[in-house]
Amino acid sequence: MVLLAGLVVAVGALVQGAVGFGMALVATPLLAIIDPALVPVPLLLVTTAHAVLALLREPRGADWRGVGWALLGRLPGTALGVLAVALLPTRAFLAVVAGVVLVCAALSVVTWRPRPTVPALLVAGVVSGAGGTAAAIGGPPVALLYQDRDGPRVRTTMAAYFTAGSAVSITGLLVGGQIDTDHLLAGAALLPAMAAGFLASGPARRLVDRGWVRPAVIGVSAAGAVVLLAQAALA
Repeated sequence: MVLLAGLVVAVGALVQGAVGFGMALVATPLLAIIDPALVPVPLLLVTTAHAVLALLREPRGADWRGVGWALLGRLPGTALGVLAVALLPTRAFLAVVAGVVLVCAALSVVTWRPRPTVPALLVAGVVSGAGGTAAAIGGPPVALLYQDRDGPRVRTTMAAYFTAGSAVSITGLLVGGQIDTDHLLAGAALLPAMAAGFLASGPARRLVDRGWVRPAVIGVSAAGAVVLLAQAALA
């Protein structure tokens, strides 16, 4: 089980290291099947470590202004996600979030060229917060706004967004007493696999940067929406 979980995390780390996001959409549903205790807290700890490594590897590309606006939108989005999970059928809520992401991805392929303007970042932050709270998949709404930027810009901006967002989540979990020694040990056990995937993403990101940034962002976003739809169907 440990080896299988490590393989899943390594693949997720490779995808996120190359594109800028995608670890949660790869790892969350599979780890939940392998061992439900590995999500969400241990995976959150591992993805936070990945985001910090990504920032250290490419420290100068982040759009910190955009990160700030997206995080501002994430606050009410998180509250919306909590409220929706408590009051609405999980299947319907996940389907709505997935539908929004799929529509945005489809429009991006056809005609839409989104830009990280303040209103767009706020809306993306709201959708990201809702999706991240309900299903631990919050990267696509923000990443789609940066699909026309170069690879380092996308990766580092998303790493900054994940680092800040994860810090808030971890603080909340600590205050709420939701992180214990077992979570820390489980997260630590997954760190070597994450590190291996992150290192493997070095050559992969160079491939992505050769004109594949936009297709990769749209493709991974669409895949995330499909994962959400699958979760909705199984909920």
